[in-house]
Amino acid sequence: MSGSNSKWPHGGRIAVASDNPAKINAVADAFTTMFADTSWHIQGYPTDSGVAAQPMTSAETYQGAQHRLQQLFRQLQHTADAADFYVAIEAGLDHDMTFAWICIGQPDAQTPQPQLKQGKARSASLMLPPVVVQQLQQGQELGDVMDSCFGTQNIKQAGGAIGLLTHNHLSRSRVYEQAIILAAIPFLQPSWFSDHEVCDNVV
Repeated sequence: MSGSNSKWPHGGRIAVASDNPAKINAVADAFTTMFADTSWHIQGYPTDSGVAAQPMTSAETYQGAQHRLQQLFRQLQHTADAADFYVAIEAGLDHDMTFAWICIGQPDAQTPQPQLKQGKARSASLMLPPVVVQQLQQGQELGDVMDSCFGTQNIKQAGGAIGLLTHNHLSRSRVYEQAIILAAIPFLQPSWFSDHEVCDNVV
């Protein structure tokens, strides 16, 4: 359901902890769906995950998303680019499946020290071919492996493995968009999450 009675009548700012167009587009589509009456300025920023370039477990993937989120918040919070929402998306592996953790933070004005109220969700997972999993276990990154196996170029900034393996019935951005909306539930239903997770430390 689209948002109404906008809290940001003059527009809002969203900072995305990535300069990947697929991730930025997913954030734009999700927030436009949730808050249709708000004009969003969305900016991507390169960030460091603090984990391996190819996370191999759900826990490592979540840690990477949290690290990106907190790093970006601390980088921007006292600048003119400070945002209303911060979004981090970290893709990783869980056995023979790939997926992403999405973490969304909103600055909490009620706390004496700068902190983020957070929402989080996992995206849908998809099975990877055994030959791809084997190469990931040898230390390669998924985007590079998919380009090598399927003859594509920089697929991670386009439809991703999702687009390739589903014959483009789904794209990386579309799957991420759904997960972003799920991660935003605490902000869509704030009365039910009045004391939900507030985090000020890098995980």
